[in-house]
Amino acid sequence: MRFHRLLLDSVAAVAALFSAALPLATEAASPATAGTSVAQRRAQVPGVYRYRVGDFQVTALSDGTVPQDLHVLLQGESPAEIDKMLHHAFLSNPVEASITAFLIDTGRRLILVDTGAGGLFGPGYGGKLLGSLKLAGYEPEQIDDILLTHIHTDHSGGLVSEGNRVFPNATVHVGRGDLDFFLNPANQGGVNGYDKKYFEEAVKTVGPYVKAGKVHAFSRETWLFPGIKAIPTPGHTPGHGFYRVESRGESITFIGDIVHVAAVQFPKTAITIVYDVRPSDAAAQRESQFAAAASDRALVAAPHLPYPGIGHIRAEERGYTFVPVDYRDRHEP
Repeated sequence: MRFHRLLLDSVAAVAALFSAALPLATEAASPATAGTSVAQRRAQVPGVYRYRVGDFQVTALSDGTVPQDLHVLLQGESPAEIDKMLHHAFLSNPVEASITAFLIDTGRRLILVDTGAGGLFGPGYGGKLLGSLKLAGYEPEQIDDILLTHIHTDHSGGLVSEGNRVFPNATVHVGRGDLDFFLNPANQGGVNGYDKKYFEEAVKTVGPYVKAGKVHAFSRETWLFPGIKAIPTPGHTPGHGFYRVESRGESITFIGDIVHVAAVQFPKTAITIVYDVRPSDAAAQRESQFAAAASDRALVAAPHLPYPGIGHIRAEERGYTFVPVDYRDRHEP
């Protein structure tokens, strides 16, 4: 099964469903209905949300959202039960997934956690990171380092544009397991049913940084910079990693794709997704990491939780829930 195509196929199906409603909007705006008030569709503005962690400023940067057909993508539970959990969360299939990158300004370095999808999902699906970055007041050339939670299209796609490095001065940090898996020439045809597109796009996005000598791999817990630690959490991919940021007694941990669908995978951590390289390991990692975060009352950030994806994990009688941070929009000295 070509797992990589499932998301694009589900996006196409959802787009076709939405487009079927367009004639109604056109009819409503036609001369025959002149004088009828019609609400105009307007695009969202780029997403920027700043959050302070000690002396560091963390900025959530939206790369956009994509619809996901969870009946196709999720494994380990029936569509009927998935729909039941979605209904409980006031959602219905397909569910919109955020794609969020995070910028860490330490005062000395500008560090980007993941880069979104770039143009690899096609027009209208992702690809908004640079607009969000500019709105936040930064240019790609200013980025010193990029921390990839893992090498998947929606995390590494924004590294390049037309084959060129988008962040020419940045060093990419990523788990050794992902480099060895996705950039291995022997794996370029796909591995055990895991679609070859994953490997082709890894070469396309991370490859130019490898050639430029701008990739640093880690294989164990490593302090990359003062206050920033890389923590291997394999399962979703062989080199999947967390990044823990600490400053003045405060912390935030970027948890990557430990979770894709909050309404489903928080209450039932055993439910996996077709993107998992090792589903059983991914489920076990999710349960252990959720338990640890809930026990520590740790602040976490995840790219596919509803934007800005920053909050806490709370243990329930069965499973867990995600509690977003309070929204703030005021001047703070």
